[in-house]
Amino acid sequence: MQIHRLTATFGKLREQTLELQDGLNILQAPNETGKSTWCAFLLAMFYGVNTSERNRAGFLADKTRYAPWSGASMSGRLDCRVGDDTLSLFRTTRRQTAPMGEFQALYAGTADPVPGLTGSNCGDALLGVSREVYARSAFLRQSGVAVSQDPELERRIASLITSGEEDTSYSEALEALKKQLNRRRHNKTGQLPALEAELQETEALLASQAELLRQRETFLTRAAQLEERQSVLEAELIALDRWDIQRQCLDLQRVEQAAALAEERAESLRLRLEKEGVPENDVTGRLRGAIVNLNTTRRSAEKAQAQSDEAAAALTEAEERLSASPFYGQTEEEARRSVQTPPPVTGQTFWPLLLVAILGATAALGALFALLPLARWYLTFGLPAGILLVTALLLFTLRKKDLAKAKRTALEHLFGTADPEAISALADTYAALLNARDAAQRDATAKSAAAKSVWDTIAANEAGILAEVRHFAPAAGNMADADAALRASATLRRQLAEAEKAAREARIRAELQAQQTPVLSGEIPAPNQPERSREAVLDELDTVKAEGAAIQSSLDRIAGRLHATGDPLALQAAAERLTDQIHSLEREYDSIQLAMSTLEHANTQLQGRFSPALGKRSAEIFQQLTNSRYGNVILDRSLHVAAEPAGSGVPRDVEYLSAGAADQLYLAVRLAICDLILPPEHAVPIVLDDALSSFDDARCASALSYLRKEAEKRQILLFTCHSREADFFQDDPAVSIQLLTAPAGEV
Repeated sequence: MQIHRLTATFGKLREQTLELQDGLNILQAPNETGKSTWCAFLLAMFYGVNTSERNRAGFLADKTRYAPWSGASMSGRLDCRVGDDTLSLFRTTRRQTAPMGEFQALYAGTADPVPGLTGSNCGDALLGVSREVYARSAFLRQSGVAVSQDPELERRIASLITSGEEDTSYSEALEALKKQLNRRRHNKTGQLPALEAELQETEALLASQAELLRQRETFLTRAAQLEERQSVLEAELIALDRWDIQRQCLDLQRVEQAAALAEERAESLRLRLEKEGVPENDVTGRLRGAIVNLNTTRRSAEKAQAQSDEAAAALTEAEERLSASPFYGQTEEEARRSVQTPPPVTGQTFWPLLLVAILGATAALGALFALLPLARWYLTFGLPAGILLVTALLLFTLRKKDLAKAKRTALEHLFGTADPEAISALADTYAALLNARDAAQRDATAKSAAAKSVWDTIAANEAGILAEVRHFAPAAGNMADADAALRASATLRRQLAEAEKAAREARIRAELQAQQTPVLSGEIPAPNQPERSREAVLDELDTVKAEGAAIQSSLDRIAGRLHATGDPLALQAAAERLTDQIHSLEREYDSIQLAMSTLEHANTQLQGRFSPALGKRSAEIFQQLTNSRYGNVILDRSLHVAAEPAGSGVPRDVEYLSAGAADQLYLAVRLAICDLILPPEHAVPIVLDDALSSFDDARCASALSYLRKEAEKRQILLFTCHSREADFFQDDPAVSIQLLTAPAGEV
């Protein structure tokens, strides 16, 4: 695969274009001119922007970090050759929450889509590897030269030393076993702690049942004693009742008088309501309900007004986006025509120059006629005529080039580009913005009309309510007065209802007491006065009843707790079942631990087969990068590396190497992974972003020589802030060297 052209609106890049050649491309630029942005853009064009990433302390997600500084939507284009086909990949943004979420792949020069190529599988299909594998092999950044482990990369490496299958990962298998182990017990969580806690709770319930049964027997004994004492107190009350018979007659008289007073008060209120014209409760309730509904409708109106305001704001925003287009103020048809009709080219005409040349040639011819004899007139006439003809042709040629350059300059001034496809794309964008503005206009008009309709309904309802209320409250001038009048009417109706109810109840009490009070005839000797007063008997009776109620409540709680704990036999069976489950899970826990130990042992054996394949190739490259300063390279399965100096025999861990040597070792491992892991049929491009910045000049030259040879197999993009790479290849025509500058408008 070879990348030919990149066009990006991405981060600080605003419709910037980067032309690339096959083989090795040296892209030199100072710091903060967009090198890392170009690298991130290339990764996004192949694999999209990860919208699930979230900003956190010390880290910005790509969708935030590379949001266009210009405020435009994130978009891009990649032109490349894959096999015998030339493709154009497009990624645009329809929703801000999904930057570059719209994908299109077309065969170059046609509108035919590439079958089966989507935004989600683009990188895997064109490069033959997933995003994780590509980022950990052929995509090298200055801050990320070190090799990190990933299950996908681990499966591909494992395929080198096994059967070639890529569905096995030791780390994933170990993680699955750890999950199963933690599912059974992890500190104080898991199935075993849960079952142990449940068993402990069941045993506690069995113990509490025995205590509850003992408490119930104690409460039952005390309840029988209280019942016997209550019977004695009730007998004393009967004696007191006989003593109070005479007093009941006096009480009857008082009740009759109270009933008469209550009936008189109710009648007085009834006459007042009739005189003041207070409406019935159904009328009051209906009007108060209408006021409540009116408040609800008002909230709906406020919501409709807010929606209308939001629609107006959206219309303003659509107008602002539309005004940013170079076609602003034109209809869609006018914009299309302006794309097809190039702007007029103005400039100095070449006719005065031509006239001067002709006059000069004519003057020279006349001078020759005057100076030369007549016999040589024919001989000398041809020379000036030839000079005149050559001069005219030269002026025509210069004018033609000047017109072409002026036309291109006019297009770039008007549209920002002279590319007809880019200008057509601007017209398409303008048409979409125009349609969006029209839709926002319709939405704003509709929502404004809806809000006005609701407010008109509220005004009409308020007028109707006030008209009804003024029938009995003429002073009501607004809804607050109307609500107060309705509340006052409801209060009067409630007072009347309460008075009538009190009168009925007083009359019922009087009639009931009259039925219960015996009619005295003559003198009735008073019985012997009880030893205790009614109050003392009632106090003790209340105490006895309260204690009895408390005991009964305790018995009810005990019964409920006994019922809640369940049948003791069932609890005992549950405890035995939980014990069996705990023993079974403990055996499973031991088995999983054994499986993890076995897996780790197998992984150790696999590492012995893993290291030579990748280590040997890494050592070959590392020797070239360090001019044979180091010999062997040792890697474990987690891609932790160590290097052995030539003739030493003692490997040095990468942490003990200098920063430059460590980066060179990591680069060697990365390049070895590219050779062994990446599918050769895809010729996956290698991208290096300042990956050689820590190399000294000698080892940088060795690295560049290796990359020059590697570029014969695949395309390599080397972004650098130094000039030594360009100086090294200045006489090599096979290496493309470009000096990048900051985007327009940037300092």
